[in-house]
Amino acid sequence: MNQKELFAEHLRSAMEQKQMKQVDLVHAADQAGLKVGKSHISQYVSGKTLPRADIAHFLADTLEVEEEWLLGDASKEDFFEPKIDRSSLTDNKKPPVRHFSKSSKLDNVLYDVRGPVVDEANRMERDGTNILKLNIGNPAPFGFRTPDEVIYDMRHQLTDCEGYSPSQGLFAARKAIMQYAQLKHLPNVDIDSIYTGNGVSELINLSMSALLDDGDEILIPSPDYPLWTACATLAGGTAVHYICDEQSDWYPDMEDIKKKINHRTKAIVLINPNNPTGALYPREVLQQIVDIAREHQLIIFSDEIYDRLVMDGEEHVSIASLAPDLFCVTFSGLSKSHMIAGFRIGWMILSGNKAVAKDYIEGLNMLSNMRLCSNVPAQAVVQTALGGHQSVNDYIVPGGRIYEQREYVYKALCDIPGISAVKPKAAFYIFPKIDTKKFNITNDEQFALDLLREKKLLIVHGSGFNWKEPDHFRVVYLPRIEVLEDAMGKLGEFLEYYRQ
Repeated sequence: MNQKELFAEHLRSAMEQKQMKQVDLVHAADQAGLKVGKSHISQYVSGKTLPRADIAHFLADTLEVEEEWLLGDASKEDFFEPKIDRSSLTDNKKPPVRHFSKSSKLDNVLYDVRGPVVDEANRMERDGTNILKLNIGNPAPFGFRTPDEVIYDMRHQLTDCEGYSPSQGLFAARKAIMQYAQLKHLPNVDIDSIYTGNGVSELINLSMSALLDDGDEILIPSPDYPLWTACATLAGGTAVHYICDEQSDWYPDMEDIKKKINHRTKAIVLINPNNPTGALYPREVLQQIVDIAREHQLIIFSDEIYDRLVMDGEEHVSIASLAPDLFCVTFSGLSKSHMIAGFRIGWMILSGNKAVAKDYIEGLNMLSNMRLCSNVPAQAVVQTALGGHQSVNDYIVPGGRIYEQREYVYKALCDIPGISAVKPKAAFYIFPKIDTKKFNITNDEQFALDLLREKKLLIVHGSGFNWKEPDHFRVVYLPRIEVLEDAMGKLGEFLEYYRQ
């Protein structure tokens, strides 16, 4: 057991002894004048990181244990000091104030794309600081506009969208998605195989909740889009992370996948094109994953929200098209390709051998019915968006904004001493590596906070994507080149003197 795991075990034990929950520690830190967020405590409890010295001292003092023991530097003895509730010794005591804590089901749920670093950025903005945000893939603030025809058709249909739709979605929307699935060669797809959602995010949550029981395991890539891990954990399952290999263009490590499969493994998640790395998996890599899933009878969940943002003349292949005999669930939507993230319209498509998932599909239908339906005005433009000229194609070729911004940011990052990167082939993210020895970095969240406070530049640290080492961070390259030039200049200046 390493120090992080030992610290987490001692912390949980001390919290149980003191009958304190995570939220109680957050409140106590606030009263002590310390900035400790819910995500910080969750990371400590789950063994993902160690606290700074001042935080460790606070935790030991609050939990009334020896700091050395808490940090795993000493063998466990009786370090608990019982605290006498002196109010119980008086006859005229007031009833204690009742506090309401979050559910313990959220104890190990993390979503640092909007976590403590973003909380600090928001605080700085409230104080009047201008923050350059490279942390979230939201096209609209960077000047990417929704196609005019989509806006026109939504306005034209608004009065027809005042009521609920069928829970799985409008017929016209699902028909258009079904035809799109046919173009992607997804097998055994009919109109009832399609569910619309308030973005892919809602459908990820729904699909995990319908599948996982306590103790079930699901294979999820590392690095990942953290909502997958969060939703699997919230559903009671265990996210088992398989490595994507930076030395192999961030492709999944097949041997690592095979080692992590056991009788509790129900499914494997694929994010292709990948967020946060921008990798695109070729057909032969996808075929290897299909072969593994077939051997172990796994469901394949494929997150393909960036499938229309592929550059360099590469082809996106849907893994479900290679697996007609397996049950696959494919996710996509319009948020990224049509620059309408705020409209919240995504979908999932069930394909392949649905007979083996009959009971699971009943669960999906139940949860789909419970949320009534997804955003109806957004559903109404799916047919328009998927048909005709695809304006996104103009962005991803030489001369197009996304293409040229990728070219610039890749070169600019690689020109900074101590930074290296794999060139992304799709989406609008890059996941550079930082030389931790050169900069003495042991805590990547602290690196992101220091960069934010020093240079007013907001990025997401690699551990926010369930990457174990503190040696990566994600950059969103949606801003125009002149903005990216400013950002890369600030990052380079910061790293000239930064040492953690």
